[in-house]
Amino acid sequence: MAIIAVPQLADNYAYLVVDDASKECGVVDCSEAGKVLDAVKHHGLTLTAVMPTHYHYDHVGGNEDLVRAVPGLRVYGARAEGGRIPAETDPIADGDTVTVGALSGRVIGIPAHTNGHVAYYFPKLEAVFTGDTMFIAGCGRVFEGKAETMVASLARLAALPNATRVYCGHEYTVKNLQFALTLEPHNAALKAKHEWASKARAAGSFTVPSTIGEEKQINPFLRTASAELRASLKKIDPSIGNDPVTIFASTRALKDKF
Repeated sequence: MAIIAVPQLADNYAYLVVDDASKECGVVDCSEAGKVLDAVKHHGLTLTAVMPTHYHYDHVGGNEDLVRAVPGLRVYGARAEGGRIPAETDPIADGDTVTVGALSGRVIGIPAHTNGHVAYYFPKLEAVFTGDTMFIAGCGRVFEGKAETMVASLARLAALPNATRVYCGHEYTVKNLQFALTLEPHNAALKAKHEWASKARAAGSFTVPSTIGEEKQINPFLRTASAELRASLKKIDPSIGNDPVTIFASTRALKDKF
């Protein structure tokens, strides 16, 4: 069983989810079909499923080209996205199952970036595909939900086993870590991760995946209880409240301008 990252556009990732026994694979978040099809061919695989996390073009722009190239392809799409997933064949919702060969993935509803955003959690792979909800050391912008919606969605992901590898939709890691360090400059795990990620990118390497356990140590949007983070926010706005949603919203507002 394998997960193969396929770079897309300027900083997106698609991922091939591979069942080794059958050589079947599914793709998460395809924006450029040609690159995905080339990777499928290179690895000697058969593409059987498309698993978009949400409807934004940079995550679904390749769907129709994939369907034209691979007859009978199954295209999953969250019902809550209101039919905006191109070439959708199989509507899904929170708690449903997606299949790739003998692999089964659980659909986790994680709205806020979009109303129908989902993650795909594959227990046998110890992996979750989080799209634009959880990034390494970051989270997506809250476009269609509220702050409390995103807090609840991130909490669902954080509840997965700590060893679960996090495969996110974009290569935003270094900038996310730079921002996180403005709020927790004394966080040793955060400083070490920033040093590692900077070297990795300078060498042309990917920074994905991280793990759920690691995100709890470095991701400011999972660290609303951090005393250092809260103190940093209060220096900026002494009137800020202490509830997690308020802390999250203030952190997200700062990141939006970073």
